[in-house]
Amino acid sequence: MIPLSLAEIAAVVSGQQCDIPDPEARVTGPVVIDSREAVPGSLFAAFAGERVDGHDFARTAVETGAVGVLATRPVGVPAVVVDDVTRALGALARYTTEKLGTRTVALTGSSGKTSTKDLIAQLLERIGPTVWPQGSLNNEIGLPLTALRADADTRHLVLEMGARGIGHIRYLAGLTPPAIGVVLNVGTAHIGEFGGREQIAQAKGELVEVLPEDGLAVLNADDPYVRAMSARTRARVLTFGESEDADIRAENVRLTGNGQPSFTLSTPTGCGDVTMRLYGEHHVSNALAAAAVAHELGMPAGEIADALSAAGTLSRWRMEVTERADGVTVVNDAYNANPDSTRAALRALAAMGGARKESGGRTWAVLGEMAELGEDALAEHDAVGRLVVRLNVSKLVAVGGQEAAWLDMGAKNEGSWGEESVHVSDAEAAVDLLRGELRPGDVVLVKASRSVGLERVAGALLQGGHGAAGAEGEVAQR
Repeated sequence: MIPLSLAEIAAVVSGQQCDIPDPEARVTGPVVIDSREAVPGSLFAAFAGERVDGHDFARTAVETGAVGVLATRPVGVPAVVVDDVTRALGALARYTTEKLGTRTVALTGSSGKTSTKDLIAQLLERIGPTVWPQGSLNNEIGLPLTALRADADTRHLVLEMGARGIGHIRYLAGLTPPAIGVVLNVGTAHIGEFGGREQIAQAKGELVEVLPEDGLAVLNADDPYVRAMSARTRARVLTFGESEDADIRAENVRLTGNGQPSFTLSTPTGCGDVTMRLYGEHHVSNALAAAAVAHELGMPAGEIADALSAAGTLSRWRMEVTERADGVTVVNDAYNANPDSTRAALRALAAMGGARKESGGRTWAVLGEMAELGEDALAEHDAVGRLVVRLNVSKLVAVGGQEAAWLDMGAKNEGSWGEESVHVSDAEAAVDLLRGELRPGDVVLVKASRSVGLERVAGALLQGGHGAAGAEGEVAQR
């Protein structure tokens, strides 16, 4: 964050200074929402959550080194008091972004946002200091926190924008106006909240509508909903995909024996061969989106191809592949799930297990609920269960309640499956079953919506003990 005095911060956010002995005391460190992360020079933003009220930890944050607190009431230590801390964070992010003039790249889509953000960040780091979100900080709190990490040395700011309704992306883009906007896809994530793909497309397309005339819209040529967004922007358009008319294309797409995508990258300025370290063919589209951004910012095609081949996973629980000492491979993709991302993960599992089946290795799909599907929930879970059978996955372990039962039902209705599909009540039951069944050469995919917490299954399998790995939930203020 650029250095600002508490008095300057109060002016920017229209706040009241309370208990501040020195209004010129300067915030020189990060903005944090967890008092345990406070460091000398930081600013602590206090939020009142359902279980914990950050205001109760304001003094702890200041004693640890925070210069002051952004709060909704006096807290007995130096504070800037505002009506709404979320809005104040947004105002502060908007002010600092404008002051810095950093080039902002924003991306949205129904699936693949975080993986693509990580790829873009790794490419742009090669041509200049880059700030990007840690994990999936893509809402009205996470996005400002990321933007406020930028400083005078930052050349590129990469931001992920999520939406749960019309107007959300427009609001986020107003906080940190992007020069480049990337739309990955329009899928079924949160379809229960939006009501349909047309409404999702309307919301995602807000990103290209706010781009300036000298900006760039990077659009997926393979998704008709996204391709149509070219008519909604005044910015220049650059397309990516496997379509023949895409500006940034993937040709000769194939998977290695380990399920890693390999292709020829074609750009207007040259070509390059890519073999990714990531798993699953769905990463080809993500890589092309990242390549389009890098191409726009001047990276040669060969360097883009090399960078994509070297890029890894920066965010937890997204197709994290770990092989145990006994030869069992665990694929932890438990951060979140929707029908599109689950289908992609299952295809990756099938590819990874193909070569191992000859030596007796099996593929296991440990799946849980895909949340927020509304009236489509039954059909979507049934369809995923059926896909498990069609892809010749060896075993399905459906974890949880009604939605898991629909997964199990879909698998059993698709084929003459008996013991190949099992419905268990919770993560602990899944772990117990897997511990007794897994053998060397097996590949286990673990995937569900965040609310299910299936990362505990992957963690327990990798730890080898009955204690499940802790969940990465929302940051608790302490």
